[in-house]
Amino acid sequence: MSANMLWLIWGATLDTLFMVAVSAAIGIALGAPLGIFLANSRKGELFAAPALNTALGLVVNATRSTPFIILVVAIIPFTRLVTGTSIGTTAAIVPLTVATIPFVARLVESAVREVDPGLVEAARAMGASPAQIVWKVLVPEARPSITLGITLTIVSLIGYSAMVGAVGGGGLGDLGIRYGYQRFMPEMMLAVVVVLILLVQIVQTSGDLLARRFDKRARKN
Repeated sequence: MSANMLWLIWGATLDTLFMVAVSAAIGIALGAPLGIFLANSRKGELFAAPALNTALGLVVNATRSTPFIILVVAIIPFTRLVTGTSIGTTAAIVPLTVATIPFVARLVESAVREVDPGLVEAARAMGASPAQIVWKVLVPEARPSITLGITLTIVSLIGYSAMVGAVGGGGLGDLGIRYGYQRFMPEMMLAVVVVLILLVQIVQTSGDLLARRFDKRARKN
């Protein structure tokens, strides 16, 4: 493989990391609070607001039900409004973030609902406020599951970032399509796939280690 090709792969890898990092950061920042609210806003719960819970749940389900490649095309006007263009690495962050928020919300909601309700009741009995219960009971107890959920989110984002290459999103997917498919360079396609696999392995291994560190049961064994 020539030095020029290696340079192209390096640049595309940095683009992919940029897209995944920014969209993951924004998606987690918005999706995690949404997930906590969804987990605690049914009737009789900490932030009881059943009507809003139902409405937000419908929006989350609708977004998650839309195939990613269709979502990318459907929100092109919104992407242009935010970034001024619908092509390139920065533009690709918009659909990646829109897809990430509901994904993270459902994962966090599921993790929080797994926390023993008895712990919440005990905190309530001791006079803890809803915010204190969230930050001192629910989040610490759900942290291993939340970590694994975020790991899964980032792994999915790596796959999505390759998919946006089909519509000019930049990164490794764009490189694989332009050189590996359109110019019929199988060695480039293989290199792109290998880099993607390595990225996924690094993220998954790091996430597993972090989740194990947060897991009290694992620390006791």
